[in-house]
Amino acid sequence: MKEMDTVIQMLPYMVPLIILEVALMAVALVDLAKRKHVTGGNKIIWILVTVGIQFIGPVIYLVAGRKEEFSDSD
Repeated sequence: MKEMDTVIQMLPYMVPLIILEVALMAVALVDLAKRKHVTGGNKIIWILVTVGIQFIGPVIYLVAGRKEEFSDSD
């Protein structure tokens, strides 16, 4: 029962972190779905990184995985 009390006490700190984690993952996955090209060229790897490495995975994708899209008019 003591463990449950500890979890209940920590809940107000955990909920914002969980919301932030889910939001980062959603942003990364939506961005990944919209892009034609990503660094390394393999979207499946980036999906696994984003989903598999909690919290850090989406950050890694958003910083390193996105590839600049150049238009033909440049």
